[in-house]
Parts: sequence; structure tokens; C-alpha cells
Amino acid sequence: MSKNYDVLAQDILEHVGGRDNVISLVHCITRLRFKLKDESIADTDYLKNRDGVVTVMKSGGQYQVVIGNEVSDVYDAVMRIGQLSDQTEAESKPSGNLFDRLVDTISGIFQPFLGVMAAGGVIKGLCALLVALHVLTPADGTYMILNAIGDAAFVFMPMFLGYSTAKKFNANPFLGILIGAALCYPAIQASAFSNAHPLMTVFKGTIFEAPVYMKFLGIPVITMDYTGTVIPVILVTYLASKLEHWFKSFVPKVVQFFIVPMLTALCSLVLGFLVIGPIATFGANLIAHALMSVQDFSPLIAGVLLGFFWQILVIFGLHWAFIPIAINSIGTVGFDTILCLTNTICFAQAATVLAVWMKTKDQKMRELCIPAVISGCFGVTEPAIYGVSLPLKKPFLMSCIAGAAGAGVLGFFKVKQYSMGGLGPFVLPAMINPKTSDMSGLYVTLASIAVAAILGFVLTYATYKDKSAVETMKEVNDKPVQKEYKNESKSKVRETIVSPMDGNVMTLTEVEDEAFSQGMLGEGIVVEPTDGKVFAPVSGIVTTLFPTYHAIGITTTDGTELLIHIGMNTVDLQGQFFTPHIQQGDKIESGQLLLEADIQSIKEAGYSVKTPIVVTNSQSMLDVIPTNKLTIKHGEQLLVVIH
Repeated sequence: MSKNYDVLAQDILEHVGGRDNVISLVHCITRLRFKLKDESIADTDYLKNRDGVVTVMKSGGQYQVVIGNEVSDVYDAVMRIGQLSDQTEAESKPSGNLFDRLVDTISGIFQPFLGVMAAGGVIKGLCALLVALHVLTPADGTYMILNAIGDAAFVFMPMFLGYSTAKKFNANPFLGILIGAALCYPAIQASAFSNAHPLMTVFKGTIFEAPVYMKFLGIPVITMDYTGTVIPVILVTYLASKLEHWFKSFVPKVVQFFIVPMLTALCSLVLGFLVIGPIATFGANLIAHALMSVQDFSPLIAGVLLGFFWQILVIFGLHWAFIPIAINSIGTVGFDTILCLTNTICFAQAATVLAVWMKTKDQKMRELCIPAVISGCFGVTEPAIYGVSLPLKKPFLMSCIAGAAGAGVLGFFKVKQYSMGGLGPFVLPAMINPKTSDMSGLYVTLASIAVAAILGFVLTYATYKDKSAVETMKEVNDKPVQKEYKNESKSKVRETIVSPMDGNVMTLTEVEDEAFSQGMLGEGIVVEPTDGKVFAPVSGIVTTLFPTYHAIGITTTDGTELLIHIGMNTVDLQGQFFTPHIQQGDKIESGQLLLEADIQSIKEAGYSVKTPIVVTNSQSMLDVIPTNKLTIKHGEQLLVVIH
């Protein structure tokens, strides 16, 4: 684990209101999803601006701290430091309006299972690909074993969902497994596919037509195939959670151990087989047919609308509502035509960020772009959305337009997805029809990816106008600043930057932070101070004073953008040991006292005081020339910037 995770985890825990304010914590691919007793005491503004946090969202009754690809490590650190239990999720109660509670319930049930389901979908898709390429046949032992590994999560899905649903509703999770196993029991499934003459047939001539092959205490049982289904097991397990608590209220404790599970299983499953299962299955079939009817009316419009708004749904965590619909469609009709429309959108977002990376000269933005592009190509778009495109606004709009175009292509050709595959390129095998080995859906998906990616890149490259690092920091801080000075002269300008402090001089490569040592934030030099006073190295304006006072951004009268970063990771001190003498927006003169830092106390707290002084817009300069001195006094020449 990175040495920074513990510090970040402690900071997050403190600023969500402390351990006592946390009802539960889970995480998905990029987000820590807290349930808090009181969201109002969480310091959202601080967390949004905290290094290591992409942004904060409030949706579906959850307080979501977006971390990015390292979320699992941060989650482990938060759980350990806060001494939180994995069972806390079961203790939480849905909050917010009805829709918020619905989204919260869906996400809580499906999140623990999505990774396994995606893995199974990838394996199933690869099996279909191997058969389509005539590498294997369904009769091969290799195929049978691989297909069993991939298919097990879908055939026995009620068992997985029974477990997670029971935990969500604070019931015995093994009771949930029992309910799922009973629904998938071989003898029950055999009756659903029986070739014998049925005792009767109900709802003849409708989409709900079903044969009856057995009775329970004289009551007809409408047998259904519950393998791979979603809604029946969730509803039966929810009923079981209520019955379990009710039985516990009066069954003597001495026999509760086996009497309560027995009564709960009997009552919930009998009602499940007789009433809940058939009604839920009928309802699921109705939803699937309704959605396909909408797509039959205009699949192109359906694709364009979902493609455009999908990333907005992701921002608010509302995309979870589509997952059970897709799973249900695959379980009932063998394919999905809704969620598959979103498969190209991640490539539109990645291409948009790539265009920003190619145009921007902002080193910090470039640093964000590359990992965001990589994760975006593999279906994880939150780092790209929250770190790059959404803050820049116009690129996000371009990605929505490109996503709409890609999804429109899929809708127009009525592409189907035959399993819940992985993300990004790992979903491609799921587009192959496992029964016919038809690969046309795969080819159309590849074409739609090309459309979305190319359009996203071209639109963003044509419309994105780069901003300087200082302008970007000002917008993030959302604080008023005075008008910046600009160099209007077209001739070369030689600008002298003096040292802001006394100390030893070293190169950027000698600091531990890669953002500085690799020049990602601009060219410059480092001073390890022997005195805590920080003086203005130039005349200009203070365009950025970070709330923790550890960093100061200055724009000079000639347009140079300068960053003084006092110490390494000193943002974690939260302003302790720093005393500012200026405010953001102040006009300053060279030599003016800006800030005082207690150097000794900072060192004793375990932090380096090495202070990078970098020109953040150095890429637009002709040259940045550092001094060759080994020691320096404030006011002596440190850098020469040539415009």
C-alpha cells in the first residue's frame, strides 16, 4: 500500500464527520460510497479540493467520494483506520425520497456481485468467440469447462443475489443463499421444462401464458425458470427479511437458532413459488417487452437519447437503474438491447480527454489526462469525467454528443448483447450470438466505437481552448482575483525572479514528488530554506493562495505564472505552522513579506521543507534559466525567464 493512503484515508474520515458519523461504507470502481448520519457536517468543499480526491457527489442517499483507480486501496485504509465493519452496510436504512431509496437499494444489492458477473461475462464471450472462430466446439471438454466457469454466475444468479439482498435488508445472508438455491433447484427447473401434458394452462394467448404441472396442497403452481433471474429472488428475500425479524420477536431464544430459519424459509419460499415468483416473472417479461417495443418504434432515437444522457446519469449514480433491467432481459429473452447501447460511450470520453491532452500546455492537466484516457478505454470513465472533461465543461458536452452518435449506430442496427460482459474492450465478445456464432453485432460495435472515438476527438480538438495553469486554479478555487498583468510587447522579455527565501539550492530532480521532479508542473528550481520567512520574488498579483497556505501562485507584471510550494505534502498540515501576510487577489511588490512558516515544527512533524519554485507556464516561454549557486539569500537572482 502506498504510504500516502493512510494519510488520505484519515483525512477523508475526519472530513466526512468522523467515524461516529459513518453508518456504512462500500466502494465501487472509482468511488467511496458513504452513508452518513448527518451529511451537513461533512466538509465537502475541503474534500473536493483535497489532493487524492477527484470530487464529491451526493446521490441516492449516498455521500460519494470519487477517488479513481486507487479506490480499493483507499477503501481498505479507511476501513482499517476507522475500524469499520464490512457488516455496517446491513445496518443502514435507506434515506431520501422514494427514487433515492430505490437507487440506493439497487446499487447496494448489485455492487458486490458486479465484478464476478463481469468476469463470468468475459469468459462466456471468449467461449462464444472461440466457437465462432472454429477453435472449439460446444462438444469439446475445454469448451464445457470454460463455459461452466463463465456461465455459473448467471445460471445460479439467484444464489448470489439472495446473499447480497439478505445483507442489504439485514437478514441472515445464508438464508438468502438458501432462497436462491431453492429457486434454482433442479427438480423445480425440470418441471418448468417438462414435456409432459400440463394439468392446465393459464393466461392462454398472452405473453404471460404458462403451463401448470404441479400443485402444492391442492393449489396450482405456475412453474417458472428462475435460473438467471433477478426480481423474484430479491422480492422473496425481502419478504424473508421481514418474516425473520417477526419470528424472532416471539420465538423463544433457546430454539431461535433453527426454528426461525425454518419458519422463514418455509413461509417465504412457499409464497415465493405460489405468488411472488410468477407475478415477478410476469412483470419482468412485461418490462422487457415494453422496452423492446420502444426500441422497435425507433431504435435510433433510443440509442441517441441514452448515449447523450448516459454520462449525466453516471455523474448522479443513476445508471444503476439500468443494470437489473439488462440482467433481466438477458435472463428472460437471452439478450439485452438497452445497456448495450452504452458500450461505446467510454471510448468517446477517452478520446475527448486525449484531445485535451494534445492541446493543453497545462502540466497538471496533462498529468491528469493520461491515466484518465487509459482507465476510460477500459470502461472506467469517472477519472476522465471528474478530473478533466466536466471541469472544462465544453469537452464534456462534446463527449456526450460523440456518445450519442456511437449509441445511435448501435440502436440503428439493433445490436444485441448476449451476456453481461466486462467494461471497454472486454464487452466485445458478449456481442457474439452464442447460439448462431453470428459476429455481426461485434463488427457494428467496433464501427460504433470508431465513430464515437473519432467524433469525440475531432469535436474536442476543434472547440477546446487551452487555459493557463493559473486560470484553471482560479476557477477551481472560485475566488475573485484582480485583473492579471499581461505582456503586450512582441519583443523578447528577460525577467528576473529572485529567491523568496534563504537556504540551500538544489534541482527539481532532488525532490520526492514526481509532479515536480519530472517537470510536470513546469521548469524551475528548489530552495531548502534555513529561515521560515517567504518574500515576494517578483512584483505582480497573488492569483492563488491555497486554503492550507502551503502554496502561493503569483502572476508577474510580465505574465509569468509562478508557483511557490513550501514543503512536500504539507497540505496535510491543514495550515498549521503557516502564517500568511497576504490574501488571494492582493497586488504585491518584490521583496514584500508574503508568509512565515515554522520550519522547525514542520520538520518535527515529519515533513520535508524543500520548496519548489516553478514557472507553471514555462512551455510558452523561450527559456527558464536557474542560478548555479549552492546557497542563496532572499532577494538574490534565482531564475531568469525569457519570453
